[in-house]
Amino acid sequence: MHPEPAIASENAPLHDPSQKTLPSSSQHGHTSFPQRPSPSRDGTESGLYPGLTGGTVQSSPYPPARASPVSEAEPVNTLSPPPRNRIAEYENALNPKPKKRGGVLFEVIPKENGAKENSSPISALPNEVLTHALSHLSPNDLAAVALVSRRFNSLVTSPHAWMVAFARYFPGPEALLDDAVREAIEEVGDIIRSGRRAFTRLTALASWRSEYILRTRLLRSLVRGRPVQVPATPSSPRPTSLQLGAPIVMYPVRTFTLVNHLHATFGTGLNKRVPRLIHGADDVGMATSSDPTTGKVDAWGESDPTFFVQFSERFPGEAEWGLGPGDVVGRPNVMDVSQPYGIIYGEGSPQGSCYYRAVDEMRGHFIAETMDFSNPAVGIPKLGVDGGAVCSVWIAKSKTIPTLTDGLVGMMMGSAAGVVTACSLGTDGLRGQRLQRGELTARWVLSPGVPIIAIAVDDQYSVKRQAQNRIWAVALNALGEIFYLTKFPSRNQVSRDGLDAAEHAEYTAWVTGRTVHWNLVELSRRVARPDPYNGKSADGSYSPRSSWDDMCLSELQISAETKEIQQFLRYPPKHFRKACLGWDMRRRLEVDFAGDDGHYAGEAIIVFECGLGEGNGSSIKRFTRCKTHEKEKDDVSSPSPLLPPPASLFGNSSDSRTISDGPNSRFLEDIQRTRSSSHLSSSSSPERMKSIEEWRCSQLSLGGLSNVQLTATALDHSTYAVLTMSEDPALGFSTASTASSPYASPVSVASQPASPADIPGQRARFLAAGTATGAVLVWDIRSPVSRSSGFTNTIDPVRIIYTDSPEISCIGLTSLYLVHGGNDGLVQAWDVLASTTQPIKTLNPRFSSRARRRLVQAQASAQGVGINMFAAGAICLDPDPTTLRGAVSLGNQIRYWSYSSTAADQYKSNKRKLRRSERGSNNGGERFSGTGRGKWKDHIANEKYELERDQRERDRQAARLAGRFGVDLLGSEEEALAYAALLSQESLAEEEKKRKDSGANSVWSSSSANPAPSIPGNEDIDADIAEAIRLSLQDNPTYDGPSSSFDIPIIPVKGHRSPVVKGKRSARAESSKHDELSDLEFALQLSLAEEQSRKEAVGDDGFPVLIPNMSHSGNGKGKGRA
Repeated sequence: MHPEPAIASENAPLHDPSQKTLPSSSQHGHTSFPQRPSPSRDGTESGLYPGLTGGTVQSSPYPPARASPVSEAEPVNTLSPPPRNRIAEYENALNPKPKKRGGVLFEVIPKENGAKENSSPISALPNEVLTHALSHLSPNDLAAVALVSRRFNSLVTSPHAWMVAFARYFPGPEALLDDAVREAIEEVGDIIRSGRRAFTRLTALASWRSEYILRTRLLRSLVRGRPVQVPATPSSPRPTSLQLGAPIVMYPVRTFTLVNHLHATFGTGLNKRVPRLIHGADDVGMATSSDPTTGKVDAWGESDPTFFVQFSERFPGEAEWGLGPGDVVGRPNVMDVSQPYGIIYGEGSPQGSCYYRAVDEMRGHFIAETMDFSNPAVGIPKLGVDGGAVCSVWIAKSKTIPTLTDGLVGMMMGSAAGVVTACSLGTDGLRGQRLQRGELTARWVLSPGVPIIAIAVDDQYSVKRQAQNRIWAVALNALGEIFYLTKFPSRNQVSRDGLDAAEHAEYTAWVTGRTVHWNLVELSRRVARPDPYNGKSADGSYSPRSSWDDMCLSELQISAETKEIQQFLRYPPKHFRKACLGWDMRRRLEVDFAGDDGHYAGEAIIVFECGLGEGNGSSIKRFTRCKTHEKEKDDVSSPSPLLPPPASLFGNSSDSRTISDGPNSRFLEDIQRTRSSSHLSSSSSPERMKSIEEWRCSQLSLGGLSNVQLTATALDHSTYAVLTMSEDPALGFSTASTASSPYASPVSVASQPASPADIPGQRARFLAAGTATGAVLVWDIRSPVSRSSGFTNTIDPVRIIYTDSPEISCIGLTSLYLVHGGNDGLVQAWDVLASTTQPIKTLNPRFSSRARRRLVQAQASAQGVGINMFAAGAICLDPDPTTLRGAVSLGNQIRYWSYSSTAADQYKSNKRKLRRSERGSNNGGERFSGTGRGKWKDHIANEKYELERDQRERDRQAARLAGRFGVDLLGSEEEALAYAALLSQESLAEEEKKRKDSGANSVWSSSSANPAPSIPGNEDIDADIAEAIRLSLQDNPTYDGPSSSFDIPIIPVKGHRSPVVKGKRSARAESSKHDELSDLEFALQLSLAEEQSRKEAVGDDGFPVLIPNMSHSGNGKGKGRA
């Protein structure tokens, strides 16, 4: 039997005894497979072995099988090889051939003729394509691309490349569109994609590069959540060591109920300090303070026994917010807290009072009580004992407003009667008047009978803003009317004229209020209900209010106005609901005091209609204050062209300008004026032109959401979001900005931005609102205004965040991130610019499912939820966006977080490898093991302290030497040497003159600073007398010098005394020699005595007392001879 071919099935056996020989010319292989003949080694072609690669027939150790008769007749070369060889060859064919070990790995192929040797495919790409491609890189990689080539360096160092990369990483408003919709819009080409993003920058002198790098690094630090390195106290044994603080601290604050008011002081600029928190619960009117870094609550506020009841408890069955029958105005009690100044609490019930407690008082007192006092001739209406419910309160958060108003305005209250009251926080009397804490200072009637539901005051107000006539206070009533102040009240001395103390305070407050005037935003004026049949006797859109002194009204006019106000004060809420449209006491108010249009205006007032009542829809309106010059109005009305100013003989002056019709030129002129005025002092009044003020309205859309109920609002209060254009350091190097940034670097005047559009972020400011369905909407509140006051433009949201919370209870917002708090306790941080659609950090997880189930059951009940101890009540964030810390209240507990942001200290931080300490050792390795700014700040502070201490020690030593020895009396050492040389020259000249006059040799004495006086009239002294004087000087150990001003004890030194000469007479030469020796010995004694006194003085701490002269009796024995 012959074997089966190699291409047969693997399941077939190699030798099948039952198979017979087929009568075919080819006994091996199947004819259905195509076979290609391959040449053999000997040149013959064989198509019988398609699997063979070499064609060589190998010998087999096994004998060949017996051939059939047909195969025997065929030639020998057609016989098949042994089966063993075919199998081996087939396996070898399947195996890959091994690579050659030798030779080059790659080969350089020369280019075709005509191609440039230095060209590359990248060089043919345009800059736009390269910039688009490079924008996909990370910040570090994009910065490293600058080292590739000169072209890449020029691309990367330009702001456009970083702006495109920023726009790609932070899509912002483009995140609201689906990818398919965005692609369809770009294909149509109706909308051009803009690479400029609107946001609030993080640093003072920001660039697109710094914003891109800092934002990514800070967001990464927030995600990591590493603890902050807290410097050790100076009293610690190792002041240079750093400690790791807890990233999250949670502690109770002992308020017994939900905390829904938070305020903290974090410090501004380089004045960073340990934060302090004040937290209040308006349900019971209790507030406490604490240190969030340690979680310790102060005793302040716990011992105050005053508790308040709500309107629903005092008047059960009455509807709140002036609804229902409309006979009584009531609302829940209101509160405002301030960490520097305390709390203010107002009762929202009829006959409500206002309560104030300072931070250094354990118990507070009631303020601004109303009374039955009226004087229509002066403009004082009769409020009565029932002044109405307190509907809004405000207390200062900084010292700017109390300082600028000379202490008159520190707190403000709005009542249900439409009266606004101002009280003082107290003054020390240094400004000419002394005010007590809580003293009534001013009153105004803005909307009689209509409650004042919200008050907002600019805590960053300054003298420069006052000179620009900017708004500093805003009030909102229940009908949506907006009132604002631009001037400060002034207080004059008023005689009592028989009034008691309380009546005199009330009278003075009304007189002080008439010194300023509350302006009304005309676009917000109340709207009367339609009366097609003219059935109403009065117009519902009219309302009287307090006038001011500059109106120059007569006494009769003021009296008539006061009586009309008195009549409106008696109207109940149902009268205004019937006569006017839009009664809503649950409106919310947010004010952008730092908005600027380049004409010292641009403030934006945002009014939220929350839609919480039945039949009320949600609506958000922005009212923007604009100033237009009268010159512009004349240009529009008069078609005649303006003639250019005549040319001057002395050249063009700086005041002569060519006025163009475009608005950009006027804007640039104002910017140049702002730049020039920024170099002046902030107290100087800027240049102002006669202008016309008008208000323009904008509508904020809800992003397509329907049946929206707004439950929380927040405005960005970051460091650079509250600066006007004249205060912004990025525009004209403003000197009014006190904020300093570690990332700010000086730039040239040529590279500074000329307009807000050139600044990264375009000086935008975000506004956020939370809904009852768990969504958060974010708008840019500084979007363009409408072209005319008669039109209303629409502002779309830049971000819509869908959270996991069933309802938003509070919101916090900074330039870097947004924090939302839900009624289920979930607190999360989000990126406003939508670098990711997911939360970047969960600051507090939601409570258990059991708590959420109880919350759902309470919402479905008739009583409602009431006080939800699981909800997040209030959020407070650090205004410095580069500092990742903040606090949130969860029930009656505070959760404080503080994360390290050292990753953003420098644009490129290379992590240094720390030196590992030995096992079991507590040593930290290197002294400065990290790259954080905290360690280097501690090192610099320690070195500075050592230098200051050394300098104080040197100053103290110099002062002691100057007082003791008269050192440095002549100034420098050169001056002292010059003075000594002058004295020596004078003494030498005197001695020369004496020798010439006497004709005899004089004895030169240099024993002391003051030479001994010579005996007048007797120059030639006998030798015996001179010898006796010398001997007497040698025998007296306590010789006093000739100068009475120096009492230096002369102590003779043993072993240096000259022997006593007992001879009566000696030669004259020997006497002269002894005189010289005695003078030298006396000089040595003086120097030794001075050295001894110096050593004794050094031993004392202060100024030592000079040793008195020691007198001796007898023969000189005793202590003086020792």
